[in-house]
Amino acid sequence: MPLTTNLELQRRAKEKAYAVGAFNTSNLEITQAIIEAAEEKRAPVIIATTEKALAYAGDEILGTMIKMMAAKAIIPVSLHLDHGRDINIIKRCISLGWTSVMIDASDKPLEENIALSREVVKEAHSAGVSVEAELGKLKGVEDNISVKEKEAILTDPEEVELFVKETNCDALAVAIGTSHGAYKFKAKPKLDFQRLNQISNRTNVLLVLHGASGIISPSLKKAIHYGAKIIGAMGIPPEDIKRAISLGITKVNIDTDLRLAFTAGIRELLNQEPQSFDPRRILSSAKEEIKRAVSDKIELLGSEGMA
Repeated sequence: MPLTTNLELQRRAKEKAYAVGAFNTSNLEITQAIIEAAEEKRAPVIIATTEKALAYAGDEILGTMIKMMAAKAIIPVSLHLDHGRDINIIKRCISLGWTSVMIDASDKPLEENIALSREVVKEAHSAGVSVEAELGKLKGVEDNISVKEKEAILTDPEEVELFVKETNCDALAVAIGTSHGAYKFKAKPKLDFQRLNQISNRTNVLLVLHGASGIISPSLKKAIHYGAKIIGAMGIPPEDIKRAISLGITKVNIDTDLRLAFTAGIRELLNQEPQSFDPRRILSSAKEEIKRAVSDKIELLGSEGMA
């Protein structure tokens, strides 16, 4: 099936009141796991790549691999650049066939964020590529994204209308208290749903929730059981994800949960089969664990059967 855009997938999600999962990848096995899980669940899916993933695997190599898999998939797939900070990398992804890009200038003053986002929108829309922008900051660390907790700024609902009007972005990532990485909270998670509701009431732009991995999962327990030192990790409860979707979120980003699944699968295999040294068998165990994680997320987001 030909690649589609985030815009198309999220529009349908908004109409049907569910969210599309955006799952990050950086290699063959993770991509296979995401697409196979989505096919089994008959769910649309967004394959997300970061600037760091492109540097790791090679942008042409990673992009070509994903596009070839998507072409054979029986479900709609979008290829998305997540947290694009470098304008040159964003433009290169557009030229290489990415169908959606994110410009993350959320660390800039509002006027500069608007200007940079507007520039990307103009470039992307001329190529039929949809654009996600970000307003507000998420604390935590994920790849090359690092914002100290004290610098975290929630999205201002009053700025949303101006931002969307001035940039003409297709989707907007909002900060309502989520964060990147495995250590999202020191105490009970608390998301600002009132703020999200205010944003939803002020704009028709498609809304995105970043930093939304659940963390507390079978994969985390398995990883710790087999020796991983991931103590005190805390993520977003499933009920909070569902509430966010009910208030207008149409795309939910998942990365850390897949990383935990990857290490859990490998640790379990090597523990149970210490004699194994075939990388295909070792990585296949990670792939199967990721498939289970993706399937669980698809059910949570309500996108099962929506392809």
